[in-house]
Amino acid sequence: MPKSVNHYKEGASAAMDEGFKNMAIAISVSILLVYLVMVIAFGEGKAPFVILFSIPFSVIGALIGLYIVNEPIGMPAMIGLLMLNGIVVTNAIVLIDKVKQNEKEGMGTHDSLIEAGVIRIRPILMTAIATVGALIPMALSAHAGIVSSSLAVVVIGGLTTSTLLTLFIVPVMYSLFHPKKKGKRNQKEQEPYTAAI
Repeated sequence: MPKSVNHYKEGASAAMDEGFKNMAIAISVSILLVYLVMVIAFGEGKAPFVILFSIPFSVIGALIGLYIVNEPIGMPAMIGLLMLNGIVVTNAIVLIDKVKQNEKEGMGTHDSLIEAGVIRIRPILMTAIATVGALIPMALSAHAGIVSSSLAVVVIGGLTTSTLLTLFIVPVMYSLFHPKKKGKRNQKEQEPYTAAI
């Protein structure tokens, strides 16, 4: 094409590009708002930052889901990603909240993570399974339309991978960002043996 010829996008193509830019901004703002709300709730910044690690895993699952069903990354998929920001962090919040409760009761970091994982794994999995189950008909229905189908696939894929990986990655990241400390319970149990020695 000669250099003297100018080309630019118009119509539906330009509107789609503008929509993607606006949606990317909306997703970024939503992540920031989710973080600020968690900072207020937890009263610190490290635990909410650890919880945010569950969001990238949802993106991985969403992309895998779209690839499996051969759907493009359109505006419905972007809306699904926006929804996932608020959905996937709930599992990590449930887990970390229990860890914080255990630490306040005197348990060490390692023991708090293990007990929280054992106790909270059932409600986390039940919530994820119920949500995925409710969206499966929308994702598979031929009458749902491309908008509903893509959105459902993104949420299903993102929630599935995020739930499974959150149970492993979030505890690891929490232990890295929070120095290991022995709980008061463990210290009390060790005191008699120390005195006897």
